[in-house]
Amino acid sequence: MKRYFLFLFMISFFFGKAQSVGLFEQGKEQYKAENYQAAIENWEKIIAAGEHSTAIYFNIANAHYKLNNIGPSIYYYEKALQLSPNDRDVLSNLAFAQNATVDAIEPLPQTLFAKWDSNLASLLSFNGWAWVTVVASAVFALLFLLYYFSTFSTRKRLMFIGSLLALFVLFTGLIMSFRTYDKQLNDQPAIIFAESSEVKNEPNMGSETAFILHEGTKVQVLEEEDNWMHIEIADGKEGWILATDLKNL
Repeated sequence: MKRYFLFLFMISFFFGKAQSVGLFEQGKEQYKAENYQAAIENWEKIIAAGEHSTAIYFNIANAHYKLNNIGPSIYYYEKALQLSPNDRDVLSNLAFAQNATVDAIEPLPQTLFAKWDSNLASLLSFNGWAWVTVVASAVFALLFLLYYFSTFSTRKRLMFIGSLLALFVLFTGLIMSFRTYDKQLNDQPAIIFAESSEVKNEPNMGSETAFILHEGTKVQVLEEEDNWMHIEIADGKEGWILATDLKNL
């Protein structure tokens, strides 16, 4: 019976993969024929089936950009970046899409340490830094044992220096693991999808408008209350916006 279910699972798995590949290729042909909406619909079927990849999000974003759907294009470029943070093609196309947005928001200045920390954290995901920590721990243990049992002074010195370097990498990986995990828990970005949206001082329509945001602007969601989102933008301004005006990444 177990073999029977395993066989059915394997058949359904490969059938699903084949279907996704077919949809992806069909979408590419439709994109080449400038039938962008049809391409988007085919690629979104792949996502609806539970498959996610940088290529799918990147192509959907490109198709939306061709249709001048700035908000959705930025949204899907950002989704692609979540899977491949350092992909040059995605970063380049995202920059083009962001240039088409209305809002020009100047980010708060960062200290040199904050920039260094941000660049270092973006190199790897939480899992990546966790693996760095594990590997560095094993290397440190090995080098320290070699240092401890070595009888030659030159080799002993080299093993000691190597173990110190491994220890440094170990602590760096451990610290960055905690930092990236904490950021992952608290990071709730979203993209404005409404053409124009009023950001209120309080979560009700009668409240005074603090400022106005436009399609494609990236915000950080701080909290939710009923059908309102408390958001913050890159320059530090905060306010409340209707949940229907944005889409969480």
